[in-house]
Amino acid sequence: MKTLTPLIVDLDGTLISTDSIIESAILLIKKNPAYLFVMFFWLKKGKAHLKREISIRTSLDVETLPYNTHFIEWLKSEKKKGRQVYLATAAHQKIAEEIAKYLNIFDGFWASECNCNLKGVTKCTLIKEKIGDNFVYAGDSAADLPIWLESQAAVLVNVSSALAKKIRKKVVVEAEFPPKKIGIKTWARALRVHQWVKNFLLFVPLLTAFEFLDIFKICSVSFAFFAYSFVASGTYILNDLWDLKADRVHTSKRSRPFACGEIPIINGIFVVGVLFIVALVIALYISTAFTTVLITYFLLTTAYSLFFKQHVIVDIIMLSLLYTLRIIAGVTVIQVSIRSWLLAFSMFIFLSLALIKRCAELVSIEKIEQKKVISGRDYKPSDLVVLWPLGVGASLSAIVVFGLFISAPETQQKYASPELLWCSAISIMYWLGRMWIKTSRGEMHDDPIVYVIEDDVSYVLLLATIVITVLAYFYTFSMPWS
Repeated sequence: MKTLTPLIVDLDGTLISTDSIIESAILLIKKNPAYLFVMFFWLKKGKAHLKREISIRTSLDVETLPYNTHFIEWLKSEKKKGRQVYLATAAHQKIAEEIAKYLNIFDGFWASECNCNLKGVTKCTLIKEKIGDNFVYAGDSAADLPIWLESQAAVLVNVSSALAKKIRKKVVVEAEFPPKKIGIKTWARALRVHQWVKNFLLFVPLLTAFEFLDIFKICSVSFAFFAYSFVASGTYILNDLWDLKADRVHTSKRSRPFACGEIPIINGIFVVGVLFIVALVIALYISTAFTTVLITYFLLTTAYSLFFKQHVIVDIIMLSLLYTLRIIAGVTVIQVSIRSWLLAFSMFIFLSLALIKRCAELVSIEKIEQKKVISGRDYKPSDLVVLWPLGVGASLSAIVVFGLFISAPETQQKYASPELLWCSAISIMYWLGRMWIKTSRGEMHDDPIVYVIEDDVSYVLLLATIVITVLAYFYTFSMPWS
């Protein structure tokens, strides 16, 4: 019987669609942000030392890592043929051992130790010492090229087309597992472009101040919209990287691009840097005041991701504040005075939407398991008995504030037909009531913004509210009760 050539398998980017050391570093920073600076001192002593210090202080959940399932199935089939399969990785020995034990398909493993970063030529030398010259290597990056050149054949996993072409000219390719194409749709999901709809709140002061015919102000708010959207997308990526472990055990969030390994973490970090720089340049161009609000938004969003979202009720209040801050940002751009009624109305209506988000998540898991907690949150289905009245109460409070605004002497003088605004109040009341009914029935998306984007009724009600408000401002109508 012919002896099959031993197969050596890389880990990061090959066996798993992520970088284990970067994920471990994120876990360590979550424990204590000060480690971000300590890592620079560890790196001065070498990459192997850095990996060791990080690994001994963290523990990856190897069961939830994004494994390359098609490649693993192929490895299992080769193993059944009697082929020896080894894991050789630049990751630390602790990580390699845990993954090898979990998959249970390797005859042995080699990894980075205290003074040895097992990568490139160093890895190739070790393989030849342990196995000899007769081996097949499975890898994913240009760093594996020295090993492929010394191997009998190459297995290409997630290798770029340019690198694959270069390898085929020099080495026999035994098998190939091409990477998934990262298209615009994938990046749109990672950037949460659909969430940019929230930033249209910057235009609200433009409407309430009836300055929407001023081209200069429209352009200024438009630039502010993109600056806010870029920062928001950057923070969404950071939040996804921060919540990798929690997202992977979530029913829907596990399909997010970073959680499932569609987009490399390092690519995400690079894009975050670009987005923040562009946003800052735009903000500085608009005004110092807007830049201050934008930086405040970033700091609050970061604080929310790091700390506040794990605390009951505090996270909901923070979300409503972040929504309201968008309106304040719009005010700073067009430089009009902010009305107290607008702030109060915003806080209540966004508090209601934040509660809808939490209730929708709890309703969905309530159907599965009563005692289950929202991953990464401190909410249980039993909390619905408190959250329901709190959310509905916030909605009614928003309507009351809007009613007080209609009755205010300033509104009576400013609008040609202020009584017509009660039609807008009814429209908002119906919309909020409908949102809560959909939530109670389990028909609400776990993100209300996504639901609104896909809901035709919401579009009609929003348009009706805007049209009625404009008519009430410009035109005099004779009301039956006048």
